[in-house]
Amino acid sequence: MYTRSAGQGLPVILLHAFPLSSAMWLTQREGLSSSCEVITPDLRGFGGSPLGDQEPSVDVMADDVARLLDHRKIDRAVVVGQSMGGYVTMAMCRRHPDRLLGVVLADTKASADTEEARAYRERVATTVLAEGSSFLAGEIMPAMVGRTTARSRAMVFGRVRALIESAPPGAVAWAQRAMAGRPDSFDTLRGLTVPALVIVGEEDETTPVAEARAMVEAVPDGRLAVIERAGHLSALEQPEAFNGAVAAFTAGLAGEARPHE
Repeated sequence: MYTRSAGQGLPVILLHAFPLSSAMWLTQREGLSSSCEVITPDLRGFGGSPLGDQEPSVDVMADDVARLLDHRKIDRAVVVGQSMGGYVTMAMCRRHPDRLLGVVLADTKASADTEEARAYRERVATTVLAEGSSFLAGEIMPAMVGRTTARSRAMVFGRVRALIESAPPGAVAWAQRAMAGRPDSFDTLRGLTVPALVIVGEEDETTPVAEARAMVEAVPDGRLAVIERAGHLSALEQPEAFNGAVAAFTAGLAGEARPHE
């Protein structure tokens, strides 16, 4: 996996939203690196990471993250996932719970897709393979950012559009099919043995506040942070508030990860 990293200390892995890349985490690398080792990988097929030939699955992406920890000799880390990255984080909770110090689930949900949602994802996958990614921004932008960003933060809006338009069609299709096949994760959350922070933009209509509250209620040690004037990409739309929530959460986690043998 291609990664961008900054800082030293508690290892914090940031997993990006669909269909973006680790480029979305620029402000997080700058803002959190004074107290943490911030590691931002490109999930397979996006940015600088190859897609490979494995069947689409969020479990495959979670295993990629575990191998990244092995490569960097990190025993346990805080894993932060936004949107699609949250689905990968929950797959980490299922498959590699011993590698976690804590989890942050941002603008994501624990429920599986409905039949309608799976059909929509397959339509997007088929279309992007046939026509390329040019149609994608118009298709998904209304659901990606909140009304405040769409109305008054033109630079953020433009940055999100540029990241979407640069997404490789093969990765877009693979990720859509991976997300369509993911299981319900509420039992996984109920079994968590590490602290969890759930972040949600107050204007997020894709994975709204009600979804976030349901996840907080499921985990044994959970807390909620609602980011004002932010939609589905709260880390990009209100980075200072997002960073503050993550920094407060990580500061409460005692000790650092041991080297992984």
